[in-house]
Amino acid sequence: MSTPYAKLPAWADYGLIPLINLLVAFLVAGFVVLLVGENPLRAAAILVEGAFGRGQGIAFTLYYATTFIFTGLSVAVAVHCGLFNIGTEGQAYIAGLGVALVCLTFDATLPWWLTFPLAILAAAAFGAFWALIPAYLQAKRGSHIVITTIMFNFIAASIMVYLLVGVLKPAGSMAPQTRIFLEGAQLPKLNWIIELFGARVRSAPLNISFLLALVMAFLTWVLIWRTRLGYEIRTYGFSPKAARYAGISETRIIVITMMISGALGGMMALNPTMGDQHNVAIDFVAGAGFVGIAVALMGRSHPLGVVLAAILFGMLYQGGAELAFEMPAISRDMIVIIQGLVILFAGALEHMFRPSIQALFASFSPRSVGMAPAKGKGA
Repeated sequence: MSTPYAKLPAWADYGLIPLINLLVAFLVAGFVVLLVGENPLRAAAILVEGAFGRGQGIAFTLYYATTFIFTGLSVAVAVHCGLFNIGTEGQAYIAGLGVALVCLTFDATLPWWLTFPLAILAAAAFGAFWALIPAYLQAKRGSHIVITTIMFNFIAASIMVYLLVGVLKPAGSMAPQTRIFLEGAQLPKLNWIIELFGARVRSAPLNISFLLALVMAFLTWVLIWRTRLGYEIRTYGFSPKAARYAGISETRIIVITMMISGALGGMMALNPTMGDQHNVAIDFVAGAGFVGIAVALMGRSHPLGVVLAAILFGMLYQGGAELAFEMPAISRDMIVIIQGLVILFAGALEHMFRPSIQALFASFSPRSVGMAPAKGKGA
């Protein structure tokens, strides 16, 4: 007998189902590769080899993953409160302004290890502020968080274009970007860690913000599952009516959660600006806020799942670049299709295989899905 509402074991819920969805996504992507006349097995080998086969590829994969960890955590925290933050893109964009102000002010006078904490605080504060306004509008005025955060993405982009084309652009420069940060605002690379294992890295932007992303993932886990605030966030996300009955302030919990979400998304700006480009340029976010939605969905809004999903999307970005180079018939647009398939099966079709898996677990191990074993007939 199938049990569509039975609870699966945690390892199946957070591991098996996403893995099956991922395998199906890549299977469908294989048919797409076949349609353009290429060998899908060779394409998969190039994809993995390009991302993890050499030290250079690993460093780039982790660099991309760093960005997606921040944006994935941003979306995940909001999801636990029943909020869908579509504005991580804009929050990260505005956070770049905070990073720029700190770096342009202190890069000539402070070492990086003093500039970096100030930039973290600035990025988090600016990102939190940009999330505060839609949060207040939802909590006090009933405006839907999805609509307001989407609109604020466009406002953030317009503000940053204005600033980078005029106010922050150095005199005599034609490029819409700030000046290059001096050494005091350039983050040290972590390529030497990969080289400890015998792999060679010629030049890659993997930097110390990767460690910050891992720390934020751990702190997010502590917040959500080991603090009173996290319990209130999950309670409101599960049932706003029950939360109100328990005396949890709806306004407070929405505002605080969205500000934490915005702060995490804002920290994403540190990776490309201080760790790679060493300036703030137009479109430095490059869609990472929207990828964060897919990362949170794929990772089931759990920090560990977010980290693993971020590495997966880092693999798709880095391995996809190698694949487009090795197989000219597979363009960058084809890589976007593969990414879209992963998002489709990990998000929109996430529950497609769940009833069958639950029925299978109920047949072989009723206790694993919370069912009492059936008593023998005629007993």
